[in-house]
Amino acid sequence: MRAIETVSTVQIPENVDGMLDGRIVTIKGEKGEIIRDFSHAPIQIKLDGKTVTVQASWPRKKEAALVGTICSHIKNMIKGVTTGYTYKLKIVFSHFPITVKVVGDHLTITNFTGERNPRKAKIMGTTKVIIKGDDIIVQGINLEDVSQTAANIQNSTRIRNKDPRVFLDGIYVFEKHEGFQE
Repeated sequence: MRAIETVSTVQIPENVDGMLDGRIVTIKGEKGEIIRDFSHAPIQIKLDGKTVTVQASWPRKKEAALVGTICSHIKNMIKGVTTGYTYKLKIVFSHFPITVKVVGDHLTITNFTGERNPRKAKIMGTTKVIIKGDDIIVQGINLEDVSQTAANIQNSTRIRNKDPRVFLDGIYVFEKHEGFQE
């Protein structure tokens, strides 16, 4: 038996502005602005003052699950524009010294396990990448962009066709924070 409707609400804090244009949600805060399009989802989004209401009428299982997912996305947007997100990665090598540089919207990794060709990792959106010694700091206001950039960097140094217990070289995520930290 299906439920009549599934409803969930998100409160927007005082220092954050929220706007709604159809199913396009815009959140503005002190760190910046995030715009997200939810028009693919078969749900209704309403904005009453500082309350965002997400609901689905006569939902199937997936539509009911989408209500909670979209509320979580909106909460992540609010956290992003108020505090931001930081991921820290560690450069680990034992055989060949790895050199890492930011070139435009890519991170270039050279001399990884002695390879002649550099490996590249895409930096997503407006994410900022800082290199300090053996640490790489990935910061931004959009959680999806920050986490995808960190995943791209870690995945670009994945070792194939060698024993991973012996060749531990690579770049690995070791810390995740809310807020910009050095």
